[in-house]
This record gives sequence, C-alpha cells and structure tokens, in this order.
Amino acid sequence: MDNSAGKAFPLENEGEMFAESTLHASVPEGLFSLQELDVLYDDKAATLWTFMNPERRPSFTPTMLSDFESWQELIGKGFGPDKVPIRYLVLGSRAADVFCFGGDLELFQKLIRDRDREALVSYGHRCCAILDRNVASLDLPMLTIGLVQGAALGGGFEALLSFDYIIAERHATFGLPEIMFGLYPGMGAHAFLSRKLGAAMADRIIVSNRTYTAEELYELGLVHAIAEPGDGENAVRDFIKKSERRHAGLLGARKASKRVWPIDLEELNAITEMWADTALQLSENDLKVMSRLVAAQARLAERTAAA
Repeated sequence: MDNSAGKAFPLENEGEMFAESTLHASVPEGLFSLQELDVLYDDKAATLWTFMNPERRPSFTPTMLSDFESWQELIGKGFGPDKVPIRYLVLGSRAADVFCFGGDLELFQKLIRDRDREALVSYGHRCCAILDRNVASLDLPMLTIGLVQGAALGGGFEALLSFDYIIAERHATFGLPEIMFGLYPGMGAHAFLSRKLGAAMADRIIVSNRTYTAEELYELGLVHAIAEPGDGENAVRDFIKKSERRHAGLLGARKASKRVWPIDLEELNAITEMWADTALQLSENDLKVMSRLVAAQARLAERTAAA
C-alpha cells in the first residue's frame, strides 16, 4: 500500500477513495507503516479503518500483537479532542474468508513442549492488555466496530467480543475450538460471554466445540447487523451513517453497559494464568490434535486465498 504524500487511500473491494487532506497529514505516520495492519482514515466520517493483513497463517502471532500494541499507542496519541477527530474505529481482515484463527497455536505447541509457563503467561497478558484497552475504547469518544467477513475462531472470536458492535457477512462463522485439544479459550471468552449472555450460555458455547453462524449469533445479540457476502464494508458505512445523529447516545449507552458489567485487567490476567497452567497439562496426543487443526486452518487459508 502506497501511503506517500499526495496519494489517496483505497478501501479494498470498494471503489471509494479517501482523499488526502490536512487531517491525513496530522495522523501519526507510524499507523501507515505497520507490518501486518493496513490502516486508512476517512476524515468525512472521522473513521479509522484497520485491516489485519498477516504474512502467514491469519492468527495472533507475536508480530501481529506488536502491531496491535503500536496501533493502540499511536491512536491514543494522535486522535481525540483537540487532535485528529475520531468517532468510529473499525477492524476487519484482508485474509480471504478469514477474520482470524486466534492464538498462535504453533507457538503454543513449542512453549508447552519447552515447559515455558512464563512465555505462555506473557503472551496471554499481552492479549489481555490489548483487549482491555479496546473495551475502554482507548479512552476516546469513539465506537468500535468489528467487521467479520469469514471465520472468527478462538482468540479471533474473543477479540471481537471486546468491540462495541459486530457486523458480519452472512457466511461468517464463529467458534471456540480449544476444547477439542483439551484446552479452553483463555483471553476473554469467559469474561465477555458471561457478562453478555449469562454463565450457562457462556459455558455452553465454550465447551461445545460448535461452529456458530452469523444468524445464530445475531439471535443471541452478539452480532448486531448482518450483510450479504462481499457487502460488509458497505454495511459498516451504512451503520456509521445511521448512527451519526445518535452518536452521543450510543456512546453513552455503551459506557453505561460497561459500568454495569465491568471487566478489569486483573480478572483477564488471572484467567489467562489459569489457561497457561492448563496448557502445560496437555498430552502429546492433545498437541497432535492441535497440530492437525493448525494444518487444516492453513489449508483453508491457502484455498480461499487461491480462489
């Protein structure tokens, strides 16, 4: 992506171009040079669009986590009152038919075999800190939107639960497959799902190893709008347009919801430490199942990218 001065920033799969302006010049330059995140700013709607663009399997690798940490820091410094205005923050994915497969299972296998609890906990704490900051909307007066145009599994699903709104294309799927190899999602699923759906339904989703459709999660209230395949970006723009006159009310409602069911970083970190202890109890057979899942996801990503 060419982000040099004087260039327009295209929103992929749509003909719309975001023209260069003085506001663009004020956006922290580092946002446009992240390794695995494509960032675009629409000054008309005061919206920052971000798309995960992984070099390999679409998962939360250490490289991707570093990009998200830098992304949040730069947004916090460059946007807000008396800075570049921001009213909406959108996260999607460039990976074909995949939002995110979640945690870095290849890394997990290595750390488990090495008995490296410290590294597992460190990885989990990094994820939790990113989610915690997202829940707080980086302390900025903006609404956060997750755009799902494919599979959101494991940590990918967990990450979405930290957004104010989820807009999904009809073919999108959601699931928490960790139980199939003797583990459970350790970076937010219990905390978010229990608050949003109640403990019993949260447990059902977490231990079922079921794949849920966008329609099913819409009925549960987790997905807020459904778009036809290929129309997700337009659906987000429509949502933003319809929300403009209600922005203050929607922003206040989300803050009130978070006040009613607060989630703090200490809780998230404690759960991820329990997750690391459970991971170290996995057997070699469990790790083989994990390997087969990694291989299956890699094949899916290759097929969809080639299609």
